[in-house]
Parts: sequence; structure tokens; C-alpha cells
Amino acid sequence: MNDYKEIEKSIIKKYRKEIWARFIKAIKEYELIDENDKIMVCISGGKDSFLLAKCIQELKKHGKIYFDACYVVMNPGYTEENKNLILDNAKRLNIPIEMFESDIFNIVYDIDKSPCYLCARMRRGYLYSKAEELGCNKIALGHHFDDVIETTLLSMFYGSEIKTMMPKLHSTNFEGLQLIRPLYLVKESDILSWVKVNNLKFLNCACRFTEEYTLGNNTDGKREEMKKLVKELRKTNENIDNNIFKALDNVNLNCVLGTKKNGIYTSFLKEYDKK
Repeated sequence: MNDYKEIEKSIIKKYRKEIWARFIKAIKEYELIDENDKIMVCISGGKDSFLLAKCIQELKKHGKIYFDACYVVMNPGYTEENKNLILDNAKRLNIPIEMFESDIFNIVYDIDKSPCYLCARMRRGYLYSKAEELGCNKIALGHHFDDVIETTLLSMFYGSEIKTMMPKLHSTNFEGLQLIRPLYLVKESDILSWVKVNNLKFLNCACRFTEEYTLGNNTDGKREEMKKLVKELRKTNENIDNNIFKALDNVNLNCVLGTKKNGIYTSFLKEYDKK
């Protein structure tokens, strides 16, 4: 099929304000891509990572910064059907992917406690190693605006701290590697609209644990809980997610009980008597 050009055009034109402009704004505002970067774009098979790949491709074609990019799919043990769907989508979208194998699903399948946490850590390790092998200095992931909001609420409600998913961060175990999130400002509703308009079908969730773990027992279930909460709150305040996001960039340190940096806690009492 040769409809990838129309799909590309939809990002630049029809969704210029909702997707392209927000993608570019995140790159500029958070300084995500520099001259001569080599970026490994990670594709999981879902809508977000495939959109990210197309945006990166378009930036390479039309942007003013020279950088290189490679498009990588890690197969943690997908079914043949899901694997073929990823390959078919890559072909339809004209994305030259490289798929490499891992046995993560098999390793974590018999783990009773926190299999999702272990799976996520192993995925990250495999991806960092692959990026190092390819000579990349940055890894791009498809997390979007809603992921940032949900992560913030999860940290507050279940982690007892205020923190969020950052637009970029340095790897602690792989020197010289950075992780970036170029879709940081793009809303999921607009990604879903883009998918529908272009009649695309992506993997929703290919994890073999999805049907075996209930809402209260895994991180994805709790994330869905946060998604529903924000949706409900939006009924009375349509800007609720924007306000949560802005609050993370507008922390009033005069009005918090304590802060923590690099694992060191500081109480407001330390500065209280200083005038």
C-alpha cells in the first residue's frame, strides 16, 4: 500500500495544531534533539510509538537540525499475529524498522510478585543495550501528555510523593545515553483521532498478563484508574489536565512541607527562621 504519504500529510496539515506543533514545541522547549544526534526510536507496536516514528521521520525531512534516526522494535515474545501486525503497519507507514528478539515474556511469566515492574525494567535494559550497540546517544519513547498526568497522580495517590514523567533524562547505567519523550505535549485524544481518520489499527496491549491481573494488582490497572478519574474531573473542569501539568512547572517552594533532591530530604523548617 502506498497511502503513507497521505498519513504523513495528515500529521503536518490536518493535525498541525494538535500533533505537529506540540511535537515541535516539546523538542524546542525541552531541548530534546541536538545537531548530529543519533536517535533510536522505540516502537512497541502501539499507536503512540508509531506516531512518534512518523513525526521523527517528518522532522528529518523538513527540520533544520541534522540528526540520524533508526527505528527499532524489540520483540519480547509477541504472538505471531501481533508480530505480523507490527510488521504490516511498519510497511504501510513506510518505516524501516529493525526487529530484534528477546525472551522477556517467558522469563517473567512465572513471577508472582510485580511481573509488570520486572518486565518494564528488563525492556528498558534491552533497549539501552541495543541503543549502545547501534551507536545511538538518545532513545525516543512514545509517552504522551496523558501519560505525564497519570504518572503524576499515581505518584501522589500510591507513592506518597509529587513527581512526574520527565521529558528527558540521563541513563544511570549507560553513560552518554539519554531518554527523550518528543510526544510529551501531545494529547492522547488527538492521537486517537489521527488513528481513526487514517483508518489505522495498532496493537492495544500485547502483554500476555493483561487478562490475568485485576485492576488493583498492577500498575497498568492503576493507570487506567487515573485515566478514568481525570475523565470524570474533566466533566466539571475541562482544563483539569492542563492545570495539573502547569502545576508541575509552577511549584511554590514557599508553600510545601518538604522537598527531596538526589534522595536527600529537606524540611521547610530548615529555612523557616531565616529572614
